[in-house]
Amino acid sequence: MTSQVILVLGATGSTGRRVAEQLQAAGHRVRAASRTAETRFDWSDPTTWEAAVSGVSALYLMAPDGTPIDPAFVSLAVEQGVERIVLLSSGAIETMGDERLLAAERTVRDSPAGWTILRPSWFDQNFDEGFLRPAIMAGELVLPIGDVGQGFVDAGDIAAVAATALTEDGHAGQTYELTGPRSLPFAEAVEIIGRASGREVRYLGGDEDYIAANGFTGESIQATKAFAALRALGDQPVTETVAQVTGHPPKSFETYAKQAAANGAWR
Repeated sequence: MTSQVILVLGATGSTGRRVAEQLQAAGHRVRAASRTAETRFDWSDPTTWEAAVSGVSALYLMAPDGTPIDPAFVSLAVEQGVERIVLLSSGAIETMGDERLLAAERTVRDSPAGWTILRPSWFDQNFDEGFLRPAIMAGELVLPIGDVGQGFVDAGDIAAVAATALTEDGHAGQTYELTGPRSLPFAEAVEIIGRASGREVRYLGGDEDYIAANGFTGESIQATKAFAALRALGDQPVTETVAQVTGHPPKSFETYAKQAAANGAWR
């Protein structure tokens, strides 16, 4: 068992929980932190930062959607002895104009720590743990991405890459694009979930569908523009990164859906 301590932020979330579990299973010392964990960490409360990062050598860095990564925390972490940082970012952030994550990437690249940036595609778990679950349960998913393929990736595979980068050499200075084994349209993903769960779920992927569902507001118009830019990229190419970094192939979407359904995700 290693004597070094690894801090995992967002340790109750989809990826953070899995990162902590995989590290602990491999015998690493983990400090699991979140707003509700035993080690309390809150981006909006800097008084929680130092206790969380004190004595830590490596850091899984993430923030909830909409919350910026504060450069002051990253500076504090390095001052306290953090030598390795793995940042959870996202794919296509330039296309989507995600200034929050672009700024987070600049922050870790500018730090003196050895950094690795993870840029995953859509999480499989968005459908059963995340923001898309209510739509699945309601029987209709409306998202203006049309029929372009996306490289849906399992949160367990993201966590495996993160755990490897946190504990093994050779990943510093790398930006990893993470996808599942194939690119598939949302309509097909929803169909797979429908078969696995026994639910009837339809997908509507047009701008007009999205505006009708969300109202003709400035926010919805801006969202359709961002998704239009994503559609213009065409089918997302898949990468071999998960297999190359972890030594095992990424989980297929079909396997994810069957396992999630068997665990009662959509009951």
